[in-house]
Amino acid sequence: MPDQPSQKARIIELRTLLERANRAYYTDAAPFMADTEFDALLAELATLEQANPDLADPNSPTVRVGGSPIAGFTTLPHAVPMLSIDNTYNEQEIRAWITKTQSTLSSSSESDLFQSNPTTFICEPKIDGVALSIRYEKGVFIHALTRGDGTHGDDVSHAIRTIKSLPLKLDPDTVPEILEVRGEVYIPLPEFTRINQEREEAGDDLFMNPRNACAGTIKQLDPKVAAARNLGFIAHGIGELSDPTYADAFSTFCQKIKALGFPTTEHRTTATTADEIIQAIHHIDTLRHSLDYATDGVVIRVDSFAQQAALGSTSKSPRWIIAYKFPAQRKTTKLIAVDHQVGKTGKITPRATFEPILLAGTEVQHATLHNYGIIRQRDLHIGDTVEVEKAGEIIPQLVSVILEKRPADATPILPPDHCPTCNAPLEIEPPQALEDPTLETTRRCMNPECPAQIREKLVWFVGRRQMDIDTLGESTIDLIRASDIPLDHFADIYTLKDHRDKLLELDRMGEKKVENMLASIEASKSRGLARLLAAMGIRHVGTSTAKSLAKVFRDYDELFAAELWQLMPMGINRMTKADRKAILGTDDKLDTEYETGLGADTAPLFYAYLHSPPAIETFSRFKALGLDLTSHDFVDPDQPLDNPFAGKTIVLTGSLERFTRPQLTEILEKLGAKCSGSVSKNTDILIAGEKAGSKLTKAQSLGVEIWDEAKVRQTLDSINKSE
Repeated sequence: MPDQPSQKARIIELRTLLERANRAYYTDAAPFMADTEFDALLAELATLEQANPDLADPNSPTVRVGGSPIAGFTTLPHAVPMLSIDNTYNEQEIRAWITKTQSTLSSSSESDLFQSNPTTFICEPKIDGVALSIRYEKGVFIHALTRGDGTHGDDVSHAIRTIKSLPLKLDPDTVPEILEVRGEVYIPLPEFTRINQEREEAGDDLFMNPRNACAGTIKQLDPKVAAARNLGFIAHGIGELSDPTYADAFSTFCQKIKALGFPTTEHRTTATTADEIIQAIHHIDTLRHSLDYATDGVVIRVDSFAQQAALGSTSKSPRWIIAYKFPAQRKTTKLIAVDHQVGKTGKITPRATFEPILLAGTEVQHATLHNYGIIRQRDLHIGDTVEVEKAGEIIPQLVSVILEKRPADATPILPPDHCPTCNAPLEIEPPQALEDPTLETTRRCMNPECPAQIREKLVWFVGRRQMDIDTLGESTIDLIRASDIPLDHFADIYTLKDHRDKLLELDRMGEKKVENMLASIEASKSRGLARLLAAMGIRHVGTSTAKSLAKVFRDYDELFAAELWQLMPMGINRMTKADRKAILGTDDKLDTEYETGLGADTAPLFYAYLHSPPAIETFSRFKALGLDLTSHDFVDPDQPLDNPFAGKTIVLTGSLERFTRPQLTEILEKLGAKCSGSVSKNTDILIAGEKAGSKLTKAQSLGVEIWDEAKVRQTLDSINKSE
């Protein structure tokens, strides 16, 4: 193997070459390298970086594909505030703003200078994305901050580093020591269409517009999400600049940063009169539907930085810039049908079909109606004449009903009482909607094995923290489901052994993989009641609630036989006397201390699911297939736990040598402890491993008892010996 110096030289060479290739492809539109060659060199770089962790660089080309997820967001101050821009939908207000701007400059203390240099305005498309401020120090990318409240923003560098068109390193000899480039991050429209198509196929709710999708993308903790969505960036502003002589005008600044590799708009127009600016607005309006990013207007700014400084700012907005917003195009059509679509989480979404109309350049005939509360609020009927517009110029949206045009045979839209796919009971949210249907926000299928949801449920079921079935991952599930091997039910997983020969015939399913998968499936039968309940994706029953239920009920049979009040004893105690009397026959509070994790709103829904025909069939099949339906977490109230952890609230922090945090959490909870994720005055013990951070500091300030891993192991050994 080459020595490290030569590997270091190769790493530097590859990084330089790949950055050049990125810029040539994404910024200059002049690629000089085939995709296959680029991918091969990127893979070589990743291998070398993995072998030389001391040579890691957060701005390496390898971060473009997304690194490790971050733990959370850090909020940092803006060196220069990011103020919002005033906007208008009125051309006359644009003319008035131009007149006022010119008048202010001509009457300023430097009026002679401004009169001899007429005010120049720059017009460019207003990108409907997410504003960012990207900071470089000595040519190195430091961080990217969202606008936030204008004075502080969230650090989203982990996502922004994946933008292939954005330079991460600049020549330090050609840029100021501190350079902040501001601009808009966005999802290109072809990408947005692809993402929504994939979400629709998966049964997910569609993103309403590219801006919302982009905002959600950069706020994902896993940068691989951003990398997969191929974000774009266009620079359009300036933040902190250590060298004020770097540029004297916005147009000059844009030319310089474009030469550095920053993407800038190709549709920038210079104007000196109101008529020229209005003409530019009309021009951008005609071309905006041909752009690959969403635009919702035109930004008009004074070009000269000296003139910008003379105009100054209000507390909210600069006086030297304004945005003209295009009004959304709206047309009328006839509503002809409403379908009830079931998403992967069981959410039922009404989808309108109307007579086709041409809107914002494309023909549309469908729009989501979001929920049945909105349908009732608008008193929407089949046959109604409705107004439709494109939200963000992308997603069709039904905005109003023209009641005076309602035909005599118009029919009300009735929400389904049971799931349109599997006929299972539905949950209506919020609970108040049962009394006032206009408040309804969600109608959800309660059957976790509904065919509309099953694929995603299967992927969740086999996960490491659920049933932990090794080698039966997402791609393998898709492969099996595409064949004639049945895999449409949780129980079908446990019949795969009967199809061993067919499994071996599938692509990439060799003998060893199949044997490992079948062995892992067999081992998962012994996980116990809590893991099984949590794995099934039952509404309102996550990991913690499943464990709480398993602490109270010995097995599935005891859980099934429980009365409704037994599923929510603490919730019963929080009810009014009248409600308690209706359920218990007495208004006395229950003499109990146990908690199931279910409350007055959620327990009835879980009870209804547990006693529904689909659930009864599922657990019956589990029994027949030999799954362990007993609780491994049951706490006998007649034999109270007697150990140093019982009844204590414990927080874990830092890295441990002998345990993962989930492993130790499970051990402690079986001993009667309550494990929390945050330190508070109610915390009894903080278990601190290596590199414990802010939680340790807070625990020390609150006087919380602190244990190291050695003390935990010693205590656990003592408990085991006494048993």
